[in-house]
Amino acid sequence: MVPEHPDAPDAETAAPALKILVAGGFGAGKTTLVGAVSEIRPLRTEELLSEAGRSVDDTDGVDRKVTTTVAMDFGRITIRSGLSLYLFGTPGQDRFWFLWDELAQGALGAVVFADTRRLEDCFPAVDYFEHRRIPFVVAVNCFEGARRHDARSVCRALDLDAGTPVVLCDARERDSGKEVLVRLVEHAGRMHTARLLDSVG
Repeated sequence: MVPEHPDAPDAETAAPALKILVAGGFGAGKTTLVGAVSEIRPLRTEELLSEAGRSVDDTDGVDRKVTTTVAMDFGRITIRSGLSLYLFGTPGQDRFWFLWDELAQGALGAVVFADTRRLEDCFPAVDYFEHRRIPFVVAVNCFEGARRHDARSVCRALDLDAGTPVVLCDARERDSGKEVLVRLVEHAGRMHTARLLDSVG
């Protein structure tokens, strides 16, 4: 495994950064989003799917996928002057979930990718962030050939808490991915403000 190392940020010009997780099921678009929006060369820890792995990884519906993230993806994007996001893409298979607790420490929030062809794959990520009270948005990756569902239908199917945003997106498109991240930052900001007010009220 030879990860691609990101360019080092300029210490004098680097904006303060917030940590964002990008999670979801196997093949849902996590690595694609980090690569599409990152302004630095993303770090990737992808390996070819092996025959041994095929016995434990469910590739139904994502038959053309030939690689998988085994540790994390990492990228950086500046949303606006003075606000940068560090993106940490989590591995999707359950055998790598032990890494999530480490990656989640200090995170402002998370993007949970949903593939409507395999919607059940994002249930564990939704449960993970709900139980830890980490703000998140659900990004429905609109794959070619997949049946389209509106945000309200996905919200009902996932039984999301009231107010959890659901955003339709194309993980390959930088502007689409950036919009997902903006929605997350806004949502997380509202939740953190509400919790602060509750704690002092």
